[in-house]
Amino acid sequence: MKKTNDTNKITRKEAIKKMGKYAALTAIGTFVILNPQKAQASSPPDPGGNPFD
Repeated sequence: MKKTNDTNKITRKEAIKKMGKYAALTAIGTFVILNPQKAQASSPPDPGGNPFD
């Protein structure tokens, strides 16, 4: 049987805290990807003009 190294273990509280951070980042990323029009509308206008208008 393999002996585990106790220094790599984290508590349940620490694990939940880390998961919360990843969940928040994932939610923000998903929101930005799924709402490109809102993100585009809030960005500053292109100073060179848009050649596709």
